[in-house]
Amino acid sequence: MEKRKLGKSGIEIAPLVFGGNVFGWTADEQTSFRLLDAFVEAGFNCIDTANVYSVWAPGNKGGESETIIGKWLRNRSDRDRIIIATKVGGQMGDGKKGLAKDYIRQEVEASLKRLQTDYIDLYQSHYDDPSTPIEETLEAYGQLIREGKVRAIGASNFSGERLEQALKASEQNGLPRYESFQPEYNLYDREDYEREIEPICTRYGLGVISYYALASGFLTGKYRSEDDLGKSPRGQGVKNYLNERGFRILKALDEVAEQYNTTPASVSIAWLMGRPSITAPIASATKLEQLHDLAKAAQLNLDQAAIEKLNQASAY
Repeated sequence: MEKRKLGKSGIEIAPLVFGGNVFGWTADEQTSFRLLDAFVEAGFNCIDTANVYSVWAPGNKGGESETIIGKWLRNRSDRDRIIIATKVGGQMGDGKKGLAKDYIRQEVEASLKRLQTDYIDLYQSHYDDPSTPIEETLEAYGQLIREGKVRAIGASNFSGERLEQALKASEQNGLPRYESFQPEYNLYDREDYEREIEPICTRYGLGVISYYALASGFLTGKYRSEDDLGKSPRGQGVKNYLNERGFRILKALDEVAEQYNTTPASVSIAWLMGRPSITAPIASATKLEQLHDLAKAAQLNLDQAAIEKLNQASAY
């Protein structure tokens, strides 16, 4: 399996990251173990989660995804070959959120305990925290790196302006820098990333692991009318894609999928993998057949005509 460099971190990942937001939510523990085993057996090595996953599910309090990954990791002898990416800063409830130094230290210990590991490969700022000085956050990360608890850091959901401010603060103060960025980006949601974030990531040589790679499932082709929205718990999140541009994208995906004898999901992921600035898209699955669809994308080399057809259909 091809491995790609994640910024200048020294970390190398396969071109697809498993999104752990489903663990402890729409995938129970045993299903999660099966999915993780199949993912690694297919040659992939990076799993993305967060301390807040999945606080939104009834009865959950956050940390469920990390806990499941930790139980799975405990029974493996190849921890050093698996890249664990998690996040801090999201709303955990009771006002617990943000990127203040003391809070980061508290949360990293909680994540390490749930993950049953001595270190986190990629520790990411989940959301910007304008109330905390950038330098304070980066100093906290620097301390964790020196202690061996974190290998590299990344950011997610920052504006382009704030991302660049953080990168400049690292340069000016000799602090660790964000080596990766995690934006929302897919065949439908292109404009914000391509206009604002991509130039910065390219200029600074950041790795990019994009989330919502399948636009909440819309790009699988499963949702083609409002009647389809009840097909899964995520269906209502797809409603905004049901428009002229969305249907144009689905038509192009169907045509390319037929050409390559594959699925719209595989084509959508392959399109992302082929983008020069993207290190690896993040995608989740709750069934093995969905995971196999995603895995096929790593073997799918779209020709220029197919890429151009998708680019034109999704033009904004």
